[in-house]
Parts: sequence; structure tokens; C-alpha cells
Amino acid sequence: MIEEKNERLGAHEVATFLRRHPKFLAQFPDLALSLVVPKEEGQAASLASYQLDVLRDKNRELTRRLHELFANAQENERLAVRTHQLSLALMRADSAAGTLQAMVAVLGEDFDGEIVRVLLFKPVDGLAAEWLQVVPEADATLAPFRDFMVGNEPLCGRLNQDKLAVLYGDAQARAASAVLLPLPGVGLLSVGSSDANRFFPGMGTLFLRMMAESLVTALARFPRA
Repeated sequence: MIEEKNERLGAHEVATFLRRHPKFLAQFPDLALSLVVPKEEGQAASLASYQLDVLRDKNRELTRRLHELFANAQENERLAVRTHQLSLALMRADSAAGTLQAMVAVLGEDFDGEIVRVLLFKPVDGLAAEWLQVVPEADATLAPFRDFMVGNEPLCGRLNQDKLAVLYGDAQARAASAVLLPLPGVGLLSVGSSDANRFFPGMGTLFLRMMAESLVTALARFPRA
């Protein structure tokens, strides 16, 4: 009897507290969802409506996240397939010149690279192209890239003017955003876009790294002077 009385008193105290604090459940929506609402008509209907609204909002958010995850999964699958195809194309090339030409062609056609630029530390026999330049690794021209080459990490976003001038020359105004990839022991690779938001700091660089590594490995088959 004493326990029942304490329980009844506890319930009355809770009810009194909720009457004095009508916004309490708004601070703890999970509690509102766990309450059992009587089916009778009356004030309880507003709580039932509230619970339904919360559940609908959660459902919409979960649906949005699911669609977002599905879209990301599809995009990653497309990138994985294209990266694999790129690796195969580089493996099929029978010369350093053919390897670089395949790389530039795939970046332009399959990855929508508007402006592709390759900077090599050493020349490649039989290769001359608008997108290619050869600058010795110790040359003062590469001073803006020293920290980048030491860090050996992809750089995405709006490149500094000194880097743009070296990489793109007269076409630098078209590179509103760019990705710069290190090719350890080989040189640099950059892809520019007229869209200032195409490449941005913090974007995922996994596939970019894989493509750069594939190129360096493919070129290693053809020793150069």
C-alpha cells in the first residue's frame, strides 16, 4: 500500500511538473515519442499529432540520407570503374610517351578534365605537346612548388598565382580551380577547371592518388636518361 501511494504521488508530481513546464517535451522529443497516448478524444490528440510530426520529420531525414548515400555509392562505383580502366590503358601503353598521352586523353575524355597539364623533370623521347613542359627538378622555376613536393599530398582548390603561371601560362585565367598531383621523382600533374567550385580544399582525393600512383608506376617501366 505504501509503495502504491508513493507511485501515485510520484505520478501526480510528474503531472504537476509538466503542467508548470508545458515546453518540457520539446526539449526531450525522444521522451514524447515513447509516451503512450490514449485513444480517447481530447487534449491527448495534440500530443499524438506531435509524435506523428516528429516521426515524419525523422523519416524524411532518413530518406534524404539514404538517397545521399546511394548517390555517393553510385558515384564512387563510377570512379572506381574509370580508375581501373585508366590503369589498364596505362599498362597497355608501350612507351613513356604513349603512357603520358593515354593519361592525358583519359583525364580529358572520361574525367572531364578541361585543362590538363603535365610537368616533367626529365624529357621523354618523341613527345612534344601543348600540355607538356620539361623543367629540371632543381630549376628555380619550381620554387613555388617546393613545399608541395616535400609534402607529397594532392592540392585542390584555387592555386596561387605563381603556381598557375608556371603550370598554365597564358591559359591560367581558365583555371578557376584546379587539382595538383605530385608524381614523385617524375614531376607534377594538374587538371584545371573553369568552374571555381569544381575542385575545392577538403574534397576526397583517394581516386586522384590512385591515378597518380598508376602513372608513376607505369612510367617506371621505361627508364629515362
